[in-house]
Amino acid sequence: MADPKGFLHASRQEWPRRPVEERVRDWDEVYVPGALLPIIGTQADRCMDCGIPFCHEACPLGNLIPDWNDLVSRDDWRAASERLHATNNFPEFTGRLCPAPCEAGCVLAINQPAVTIKNVEVAIADRAWEDGLAPPRPPDRLSGRTVAVIGSGPTGLAAAQQLTRAGHTVAVYEKDDRLGGLMRYGIPEFKMEKRHLERRIEQMRAEGTKFRTSTAVGRDIGAAELRARYDAVVLAVGATAWRELPVPGRGLTGIHQAMEYLPLANRVCEGDLESSPLSAADQHVVIVGGGDTGADCLGTAVREGAASVTQLDIYEQPGTERDEDTEPWPVYPKIYRLSAAHEEARDLETAPAADADARLFASSTLRFTGDADGHVRALHLVEVDAERRPRPGTGRSLPADLVLLALGFSGPDRADGLVDQFGLALDPRGTITRDADFATNVPGVYAAGDAARGQSLIVWAIAEGRAVAAAVDRRLTGATRLPAPIGPYDRPMRV
Repeated sequence: MADPKGFLHASRQEWPRRPVEERVRDWDEVYVPGALLPIIGTQADRCMDCGIPFCHEACPLGNLIPDWNDLVSRDDWRAASERLHATNNFPEFTGRLCPAPCEAGCVLAINQPAVTIKNVEVAIADRAWEDGLAPPRPPDRLSGRTVAVIGSGPTGLAAAQQLTRAGHTVAVYEKDDRLGGLMRYGIPEFKMEKRHLERRIEQMRAEGTKFRTSTAVGRDIGAAELRARYDAVVLAVGATAWRELPVPGRGLTGIHQAMEYLPLANRVCEGDLESSPLSAADQHVVIVGGGDTGADCLGTAVREGAASVTQLDIYEQPGTERDEDTEPWPVYPKIYRLSAAHEEARDLETAPAADADARLFASSTLRFTGDADGHVRALHLVEVDAERRPRPGTGRSLPADLVLLALGFSGPDRADGLVDQFGLALDPRGTITRDADFATNVPGVYAAGDAARGQSLIVWAIAEGRAVAAAVDRRLTGATRLPAPIGPYDRPMRV
C-alpha cells in the first residue's frame, strides 16, 4: 500500500451529492460533477492491503480491490483500469448501482467506516473512458461457433462480451426497442445516465457483438428456430414476473406495478414521450415496498412533482449500526440507509406522516378504497410486528391517487412463450433450473442471471454473465480461458 497509515490519517469521504433543491429539478445524476477525483486518492490510501482481503470474498466478481486502491493512490490510472477490467466488464455500472457488499466486508469496517471502494471503482472506470483506456478488444480470430444471448441486461451483456472476445459470433436478442434491460427502462436517469450504457454498447459493437432489438424470443422468433440457428443459446431474460398484492380494492384504477411506472419516466428522458401517462404530478402517491425499486419510484415521483409521496416498508426500521449477534462482520448488514431519493423526500417533507424520510416502517396494506368512478383514493394500512402480525388499534389511512407496487419479482415472465417453447424446467420459485455448468434441461441451452438465480444485485448479474460465458466456451471448444468467478449455486456470505 502507498500509505501504511492512510486509514489513520484520513476519514471516510464519499462522493458529494448536489443540493436537493437543485437535483430534483432535473434528471441528471445526483452527484457533483468532477468532485470525486480530488478526494479519491486519499480515500484509496485508507485501504490497508489486508493479508486476507475479505472484500474479495464479499464481491462475487472477485474484484482485485486492494490492487487498484494502491494504484489509484499512486496515480497509476492505466494499471488501475487494467486490474479493474480484469474482473468486471462494466465497472461504471456497478460503481453507480451496486450497494457495495465489498464495503461491508472491508476489514477496516470492523471498527471504522469502510474504504469507499465503490467510489474508487467508478472513478477508475470514468477515468479510463476519459483517457482512452477502455478500447474495443475484438478477437484475433473467429472460432466458427455461434451463440445467441437472449436479454441485454447486465448478465446478457457480460456473457455476450466475454464470448465475443473469445472468438465466437454472438447475437444478443432484446425484446425492447433499446438495449440494456432494466438498466435502460428500470433504473432512473438520476441514478445512472444512459450515456454510460450507450458507451459500452458501442464498445461491444466495435468488438463484433451483434444486437437484435424489438425481437421477443417466443413471439417474434420461435425457440426451435433459434436453437437450429445457433450452436448455443444463453437465456439471460431476468426475473420480470412481478409479485402481486391480492387485497380488496386492487382492481381500482390508479394502482400500478413499479415496472409499469418507471419505464414511462425513462422514455420521457429518452425523448419518446413529452410526459408520462402515469405521471405523479400533483398526485398523492403511495409506494408499497421498501426496496431499491421503491426508492427509484420515490425519486421519480419527487421529480415529477407529486403532491406527496409515502413509501411503505413491511419490515421494522433497522438500526444505524450492525447487529454483531445476528449479522456479524463481514456479512452485508441490514441497517438504516439513506439513499439519494430518501434524502430528497426527507428534506422536501414529501410524507408528513412518515417515520423517517418518506418511509412508514412495519406497515402492511389492508385494502384500497376509491371514488364513484372506480379510481383509488385511499390506502388503508396497519402496523405489524416482526412476525408480520397486525398490532391492534394501529390501523390508519393514507390519501392515494397513485399507488405503485414495488414488491419484487419471482422469475421470468412466461407471457411471451419463451419458457414453454423451449420446454424449460422451473423450480418451485418459478426460476429456471440448471446444473453445475449453467446448462438447462434442454441441450445447448444455458440460463444465467435473475432468470435462474432469482432477483439479485447487479454485481451478481455480471458475475453470472462471465461465469456462463466460460461454461459455454468450454462446451463449444473443449476448454476455456475465460474466468468463472462464481458457480450457479454460490450465494452471498451469510451467518
